[in-house]
Amino acid sequence: MQDILIVYDSKTGNTEKVAKALAEAAGARALLCRCSEAPAADAFSVVFAGYWVDRGMPNASMKKYLPTLKNKKVVLFQTLGAEPKSEHAMASVANAGKLLDASNNVLGVLSFRGAIDPQLIAMMRKMPAGSPHAPSPEAEARWAAAASHPDAHDLQEAHDYMANFLDMFERFYKNM
Repeated sequence: MQDILIVYDSKTGNTEKVAKALAEAAGARALLCRCSEAPAADAFSVVFAGYWVDRGMPNASMKKYLPTLKNKKVVLFQTLGAEPKSEHAMASVANAGKLLDASNNVLGVLSFRGAIDPQLIAMMRKMPAGSPHAPSPEAEARWAAAASHPDAHDLQEAHDYMANFLDMFERFYKNM
């Protein structure tokens, strides 16, 4: 029985890779779909909602989707160019949570580093010195570090998260 809906939006493929790793671990229990093709969430016990971070917020499609969820158990997952445990990542997932109706229960959050869109890097390289996104040795190092993500380790982490989540869901959250 499909009781987990994995909805995602992806610009460069980062979030899609994570969504697929989650779906693989969930097996036949999950329906995987892009945000633009998502069915009504009513028939699902849990919704995993994945997005790429755009200026500290979920991307536009997910910003529209998240408020439509009502009375659901939700797991938010995001990809961004910054470190997954950075202040920017934490603020971004908090901003996503603020878009959810208060009737929802957030059961988990996941954050994964992802390669930054090359067009965005080209735009940032044109920014003047002093701008928070202007090129600097630190920014160049951060952009380079993000380029290989999500990597095999990240995708295994997503897979393992889902496997553990399924066990915890059955034991503690299913009848919540």
